[in-house]
Amino acid sequence: MAKQAKKSVKKHRAFLKWAGGKFRLTDDINRLLPKQKQCLVEPFVGAGSVFLNSQFERYILADINPDLINLFNTIKADVENYIKTLKPIFFHPEANSASYYYARREEFNRSTDPFIRSVLFVYLNRFGFNGLCRYNANNEFNVPFGAYKNHYFPEQEMRYFAEKAQSAVFICGDFQQTFAMADEHSVIYCDPPYAPLTQSSNFTQYSGHDFGLLHQQALAELAKQTQLERNIPVLISNHDTKFTRQIYKGARFRKIRVQRSISQHGARRIKVGELIAVFKVK
Repeated sequence: MAKQAKKSVKKHRAFLKWAGGKFRLTDDINRLLPKQKQCLVEPFVGAGSVFLNSQFERYILADINPDLINLFNTIKADVENYIKTLKPIFFHPEANSASYYYARREEFNRSTDPFIRSVLFVYLNRFGFNGLCRYNANNEFNVPFGAYKNHYFPEQEMRYFAEKAQSAVFICGDFQQTFAMADEHSVIYCDPPYAPLTQSSNFTQYSGHDFGLLHQQALAELAKQTQLERNIPVLISNHDTKFTRQIYKGARFRKIRVQRSISQHGARRIKVGELIAVFKVK
């Protein structure tokens, strides 16, 4: 009797473009997440690919970027009204022009209205350069126009996110605050701004704030402490370097090769070594 083909599970894309997003790695990450835990805690949720492609009873999802968390809570509350408001901006005749983009960026930076900022955030994300989310010293969004030919409106992705978000709590806070919210039923997955591949390169922006080597070390120490003292498993993704292997000493490593780029040109996209450090409960 022929073996039945294994049923493939549909993967869900995030509705945001996101530099360093984990969509391609969700299978690898899921294999390492303990299945007996009820709650997934993510201190660096980003666009939410791990959240969208995992199956936990509940989620605590955090980021230090208030615009991102405001957006997620807005879509969770009323996705249909959100889509209805975004469409005229997204499909405006001049939407894919530099002048329209920079006018909307200026509007975003001037606005203090949470709903308006949430709507403009997605427009800027989809039409800006390469899914970057970057702010200047004045906390103004400063990602340049992307100049892409085609733009996809992620309507179904937003609806799926809103449905799954009903089992999630979105928190604006740093990783120390988020770790403190985990309990004995939790597993913590961290996707911090990556450590530089070389020590002379340190372009790691934590929502407008530097996430430097000292932050990397503090996160690693907190992961070890949480696993040892609170019996909570912790996973961390990062570049595979001598520095990261040193700070994650004592963890189990899963090494992978991933395509990475901050370029519009495919020829400049190369594969780099990444690792997932697993601080596993004994």
